[in-house]
Amino acid sequence: MAKEKKIPIPSSLTEGHLSPQAEMLAVEHKKGALYIGIPKVETNLENRIALVPAAVQALTAQGHRVVIEAGAGAKANYSDHRYSEAGAEIVYEKEKVFNAHIVLQVAPPTLDEISRFHPNQVIISPLHLPALTEEFIDALRKKKVLALAMEYIQDDSGSFPFVRVMSELAGMSAMLTAAELLATTSGGKGILLGGIAGVPPTKVVTLGAGVVGESAVRVALGLGADVRVFDNNVYKLMRLQQHVGQRVNTSTFNPAQLEKELLNADVVVGAVHSKSGRAPVIVTEDHIAQMKTGSVVVDVSIDQGGCIATSEMTTHANPTFVKHGVIHYCVPNIASKVPRTSSIAISNILVPLLLAAGKQGGIEELLYDHSGLRNGVYIYLGRLTNAYIGHRFGMKHTDLDLLITSQL
Repeated sequence: MAKEKKIPIPSSLTEGHLSPQAEMLAVEHKKGALYIGIPKVETNLENRIALVPAAVQALTAQGHRVVIEAGAGAKANYSDHRYSEAGAEIVYEKEKVFNAHIVLQVAPPTLDEISRFHPNQVIISPLHLPALTEEFIDALRKKKVLALAMEYIQDDSGSFPFVRVMSELAGMSAMLTAAELLATTSGGKGILLGGIAGVPPTKVVTLGAGVVGESAVRVALGLGADVRVFDNNVYKLMRLQQHVGQRVNTSTFNPAQLEKELLNADVVVGAVHSKSGRAPVIVTEDHIAQMKTGSVVVDVSIDQGGCIATSEMTTHANPTFVKHGVIHYCVPNIASKVPRTSSIAISNILVPLLLAAGKQGGIEELLYDHSGLRNGVYIYLGRLTNAYIGHRFGMKHTDLDLLITSQL
């Protein structure tokens, strides 16, 4: 029997195998880097931007690529240099921005921009139902993109984060705007929103006790106005009472009570939000016709069609119109009056969402685990998935969960 040969092994390779080893910490590996594009928005006098420099820095630090069109943040007082320092690529051609897999916009894309989209691209933007057209939906369907409406995206608690934060801004801005419009220089009655010694306070009616309504009520009460709040959700009315810290005259949408308060109102703020589709119409044209001349209506619900029958969407260039002697302010992007503040607020919501998508491998993969994100989808790779839009334009729509399940 042949003698077995032994191969000598250096002691340096074996001497430590029984010794305690240093603990190794798990390192989280990225599943995929996102490619994000932010074009310069030039519609509806929009001043906001989807991501501020600090948000861009948070994304690029995780290996994600952000491409921004030159001048996109100028109206929010963010220079191209700030974005470049944060790690963004500044480009001067729109085509380079629309090459990105994910496009972020703070206003609905125009038909010209849609023509630059490519299949399987992800578009995240507001929807603005009053301005929605069948042509717009058809154009997105033909491009076979994945389109999400910011205002319908939900978080884990079931609330609408974009709506909530913009509602806070909109509620405060709505009341401050109403104060300006009541002045004679703006065509109003020449009264001060609020109350001073020896002068009856301004009467304010707020429709809706949600975030917009609560923010508006806080400002109105702070100025000394006499406030009435209407909402069919008694829990919301109770919560508002607790949050504002003082007694407020509240009521459900009782027709007789509502008409009585509208006839005496100096300011009416429409703040009714729909979870899907159009906001319900609470105030009829007859109500408006009976209101005092020079009174003011601020319909914050106009981005969902408006909760006041006489409302028509306006822009920051021509923000008001007069109907039946009542001044109407119906700008859908009212938060754009304070673009720097609102841009930071939008970024605070988008960044965690995008970082989560990066860990999952993309927005498409995140849809499987995030029901709130699925709620924001209205076009899924060429298929209309929003029931309200389908009924409105007589288009065929398909349940998104069925589409996703069929691909598993």
